[in-house]
Amino acid sequence: METLLLWSEGVPGALGASEEDQPAITPYLVEGKGNAAVLVCPGGGYAMRADHEGGPVAEWLNTLGISAFVLRYRVAPYQYPSALLDAQRALRTIRFRADEYGIDPDRLGILGFSAGGHLASTAGVSYDLGNPDHPEPLERLSSRPDRLILCYPVISMTEGVTHQGSKENLLGAVPDAELSLKLSSEFQVTPDTPPTFLWHTSDDDYVPVENSLLFAAGLSRHKVPFDLHIYAHGVHGLGLAPEEPHTKTWTDACASWLQLNGYTRA
Repeated sequence: METLLLWSEGVPGALGASEEDQPAITPYLVEGKGNAAVLVCPGGGYAMRADHEGGPVAEWLNTLGISAFVLRYRVAPYQYPSALLDAQRALRTIRFRADEYGIDPDRLGILGFSAGGHLASTAGVSYDLGNPDHPEPLERLSSRPDRLILCYPVISMTEGVTHQGSKENLLGAVPDAELSLKLSSEFQVTPDTPPTFLWHTSDDDYVPVENSLLFAAGLSRHKVPFDLHIYAHGVHGLGLAPEEPHTKTWTDACASWLQLNGYTRA
């Protein structure tokens, strides 16, 4: 199925009319009706989107009987809230087209790597249930993801923990302190934050493992169910990690968690 533009006209805050100014989703559908689905957010420091964290991940989800949608979200020079608006619009769009795509709108997760993990976590803590008075039916639907899958995510915008490049691309060189706090997802967890799967490597030298640990601690405080997997070794940006005998088992752990949550086919 072809890539679908999230706004056919009038992208909010658009800086131009190129492909990079037009957020979109690319569907990877499995056969049947009532399938679970996951929106995939590749990483790239809010400067680009890494291909190996997009299509191959969607294809892996397909092997589990899960439909997937790879998000083309806006990156630098775009700053907050453009990417979040794109993710929220994508979640609403998938729900709006649930019958067409053969998916269950109440089993729609979001998965993100690195800065895409920050986007996914932000979508999980900063959502709305839709505007019932909006003239566009799509905008009346919820933007809340039902599950989060965060892969070596940037979580925090706090000094010493954040990935500085992602922070500057998202918020600018001198970000507002209040906005930095708002976009530090570990502080925004509530009891309504979706159940979450996280994985990281302990020696990640780009995005410190503390990012995942802090989000997990927030989930724990609010009694939100989560799986947390920390691997001893692995460079940043592994994706599916096919060449890493130990770390690549994250996909098995995640598949087990997805089965536990009723997302895979029996």
